Parts: sequence; C-alpha cells; structure tokens
Amino acid sequence: MSATSQPRRPRRRAARVLAAAAGLATIGALAAALPANAGQDDADRAGAGGKKRTVDVQLLSFNDFHGNLQPPAGSSGQVTEKQPDGTEKKIDAGGAEYLATSLRTARKGKPYSVTAAAGDLIGASPLLSGLFHDEPTVEAMNKLGLDVTSVGNHEFDEGAKELARMQNGGCHPKDGCFEKGKKFQGADYPYLAANVTDEKTGKPILKPYWVWKHKGVKVGFIGVTLEGTPDIVSADGVKGLKFHDEIETVNKYAKELDKQGVKSIVTLIHEGGSPASQAYNYDCDSPGAGDGISGPITTIAKGITPKVDALVTGHTHAAYVCTIPDPAGKPRMVTSASSFGKLYTDTTLTYDRKTKDIVRTSVKSSQSVKSANHVVSREQAKAPDMTSLIARWDKLAAPVANQPVGYISGDIPGRGATTPEEPLGDLIADAQLAHGKSLDPETDLALMNPGGIRSDLVFKASGSEGDGVVTYGEGFTVQPFSNTVNLVDLTGAQLVTGLKQQVSGSNTASPKILQISDGLTYTLDMTKAGADRVVTDSIKLGGKAIDPNATYRVAMNSFLAGGGDGFAELGKGAKPLVGSDDLKAFNDYLTANSSADKPIAPPKADRITVVK
Repeated sequence: MSATSQPRRPRRRAARVLAAAAGLATIGALAAALPANAGQDDADRAGAGGKKRTVDVQLLSFNDFHGNLQPPAGSSGQVTEKQPDGTEKKIDAGGAEYLATSLRTARKGKPYSVTAAAGDLIGASPLLSGLFHDEPTVEAMNKLGLDVTSVGNHEFDEGAKELARMQNGGCHPKDGCFEKGKKFQGADYPYLAANVTDEKTGKPILKPYWVWKHKGVKVGFIGVTLEGTPDIVSADGVKGLKFHDEIETVNKYAKELDKQGVKSIVTLIHEGGSPASQAYNYDCDSPGAGDGISGPITTIAKGITPKVDALVTGHTHAAYVCTIPDPAGKPRMVTSASSFGKLYTDTTLTYDRKTKDIVRTSVKSSQSVKSANHVVSREQAKAPDMTSLIARWDKLAAPVANQPVGYISGDIPGRGATTPEEPLGDLIADAQLAHGKSLDPETDLALMNPGGIRSDLVFKASGSEGDGVVTYGEGFTVQPFSNTVNLVDLTGAQLVTGLKQQVSGSNTASPKILQISDGLTYTLDMTKAGADRVVTDSIKLGGKAIDPNATYRVAMNSFLAGGGDGFAELGKGAKPLVGSDDLKAFNDYLTANSSADKPIAPPKADRITVVK
C-alpha cells in the first residue's frame, strides 16, 4: 500500500501559489545564503540550467494537539523558557487562532514548505472538539495547512472505523451531522499508520507513507504510532488491529521509498522521550549529541535506518530538539513540540537536487539539518478564520458546556501537578469512591490512572460563569474519555501487586503513579529500583496494614479494570459491577460536596509519601 502523490486541496493551492509568487523576488538572495555542502564549492553546487544544487526545505511540525482549539487553561497552557541568567519563565501559549498565525507567518518567504504532525491531534479533547467527535479539530487542521500526520494512540480512542471517518468524512453513525445542511468532509491531509495492520488482511489500515513533491523536490514521510498502543487504549478501540515494531516498520518502508527514488525521508513517530529540563529551549545536546534526553525514542532513533533524515516525535508531551546519532554514527535531528499547540518546530532540511537526499554531515557545527522550537505566543494576532470556526462550534456546545457543576476555592492541579500524587487526582479518586459506595456500600477504595487526567481545574473563570465555578465543559476537559466507574473484588495480595506495577514491568522506565482515594496510604521510595519502590509494609487502608488474604472492593475506571496502562493485576478482579460514566460520577460529587458558600478546597495530596 503506497502513497506517492500529494492530495488535491484546491482551497489551499491559491494561498500557496500566492505565497510562492511573493517569494520569487527574494529567491536569489535566499539561494545565496544556502548552506554549502562540506568540501564542495559553488561550481559543484550549481545544477543544470544554472539552478542551485541545494535547496532549503522548511519542515514545520507539531504534535499532541488533542483538540485544544481554545487556549488551554492553567499550567496546561504554559511553556517554560530558560532565561540567559539561568532562571526560568512561564509563558502563556497555544490555541488554534495563534497556532495558525504562527505557522502562516513562519511560511512567509519559504517557497519550499511542508507542515507535518506526529499524532494525537484528536482524542482526549476538550468539550468544544470532543463533544462533536473531533470534527472541529480536523476542520481546523485543514484550514491551518497541515500536509500530513501520523496516527497516535488517541486516534484509536473510538476505534478504527471512526478513524477512517476522520480521514474520509461522513456524518457520525450514531449522532449524525452536527450542523444542519453540512456533511463532515474529513481530513484534507493523509493520516499515516505504517505499523498498524488489520488482523485479517495483514495490510496497513491507512497509508504507510506519503511523498511531498514541489518543483522537483521530493520528501517522503513515514508515519507510525508506538507499538504499545494497545496497552494504553481501550480494548474496543484497537479490536481487530495489530501494532508492529516501530524500527522494523520504518526501516521496511524507508527501503521501499528508496527503491522508488525517494531518498529524502522523514519519520513521523508517535513515541517520544524525556529531556533533562522542561524548558522548551533547553540544549539536549549538552555535553554531547542526545545526552540530555532519555526514554523510548533514544533507542528507536538509534535503530532506525540512516535512510531516514529526521524524526518528528510526540506522545510524551515534552519539548526537545536533539541530534541523536543514527546507526552509522551521523547526527540526525529528533524533535518534539510539547503539546496542545503551544509550540511548533521549524526545521530546515537541505535538499541536494543531484543526490535527491538531505545533506547530513558528521559534524554538528556544519549540520545542514537545522531545527528549533518556537512559542505559539498569545501576544500575536489571532487568525480570523480560526476565530470564526471556534465561535461557530462554541455556539453549538454552549448549552452543555456552560452548565455549572461545582465550586472550588483555588486552582486544583492535575496534568500540571509537579508531584506524583496530583491534588486533582485525589479529588477524582474520592469521587469514584463515593460513586462506588452508592453502588455497593462495601466499596473500600478507588484508584485512578494519571493519564486519564487531562488538565487542571482552574479557579479563574474561563468565561462568564465567575471565578471558582466549575462548568460541565471544564469537567469534560479533565475527564473526556467516557469511561465507566467499575467495581471489582481484589485480594490484598492483588492490590499490593497492582500498586507495585506502577513502577515495574512496562512502567519501569516511566512510572505511572495511580491516584488514590482518601484512607489509602503508602510510601514510594524512588531511591530503590522496580517494584521495590512501593514499600509493601507501608501500604495501609484506614491506618491498618493491607491483609494479603482479605478481599477489598475497589472502584476504578473501565480502562484500569481492563488492565490498561500496564496494570494487568487490576484486570483480574472478580465480581465486576459497571457503574455510571466517570465524568458523571465526578460532576455528581462536585455538585453534592460544594456550593458557592462552601467551595471545595484543593486537596493536600499527602496520601503518598515520596522518598527521593
């Protein structure tokens, strides 16, 4: 299954032609400034007809947008910038209106420009997009000029058929068309899923690669998601699909592109790493290439064939621009632009017309692939077409989104928490425990996966509701997955094993610390390794040690109850009982336990004692 031609996008062609025409007057000056190939003089760089042998291709990229059309609230909408004096500064960033302006500004004067993304553009989205099955986000991506993207794990939240609808268009099979007289048109850009195949046919469910072509220049894009997608997506979402090794898949299709004469290749991979600093402008090549980054992407980057010239990555929501050596020892750019449209990456690929390949040298100082992350500042002008798009969908969502569901007395950090135990995680776990007790009074405790908490609850009003008011839309942003709250019986031994799986097995390298309900306490000793980090003797419920032979009734969402996120032991629970939607459980708890006069205070997050 191949893809070797650019899809037709008449609405964007005119804009691109105008942009190219505007840049004709400066092409001579731009060409003169092109980086020279190592050991070549100007005569060597000249091609037939006087054309320069090399041309700069601008690659603009981003990842993990997650339907954040409106600027994300609280810490979710901030990036950290390292200052010259070593201090750090928080900058408000993101929002489709600003991302569109940033990308359009960056393209000016760049006749060779392509825009790509590395997955999770949709899924786990705020209500403005999620309420409409992310149709608004796909429409926004069409308008801002996205050319191609890989799939991410969240593209499978609603299953392969819904992902196909995102690509091809058509109204939702259950909810129908959301706007009278309008049919969803689908994505103008291709979704790439090279390592996701149909179990029956063995073929990729979407195109494995796509080739960008412009005035004789060809760049191939291979798109993959992380092989472990089934571990972090509900079973229904990946039913009938197989996910394959990232390195083997990319190398296979890079070889296929090479045989077709496509020598310049970029991989879009929804897997990432963790830089040593959270600052977007941190130098992760200090003291040496790639020394400042760890995580799965480092191993993957070192295994992907040198035929691939750059990797655009995602999934970890981190910001980095690194040069990790390829298997041949040559530096290769590996980038990630944080999340939620707060950053974009601008990469210059020097294309050699003679070899049809990207020029890459073994010395970083003369590297012909240059890259940097840029803040999507809210100080710039908004893109009018995005403003109109948001207003149109916001009008449809308003009756649901603006309903008050509770009150808080201050910010309650969730996604933006700086500690393993999140104040918002405690609140959600308490809500699920309360819902569990309404189903079965014998419910003992609740567990919540951290990845299911998508934002913070912010005290400052997001609209006209007033400070401290939590709206349905804000709650939806926190918990958008429509999981159910389930009850299961676990033995004390199973509960202990489940807690140890937070820091062992598939979670060894990147621990997933469960958020726990009131009454459950334990010590997390990060000076130890693996499962030993959870101190067994410290695990107590109501001040009493967990009895390995006793049975405990545990509330958790359906994702965890299915063994998701590497918690296989939690998936072995007995006597299951399915409760209500987790968002309903959360909203009901807020409504029952808060009022304008008595708002909920941010939890202290003191249930887990962390030893560093």
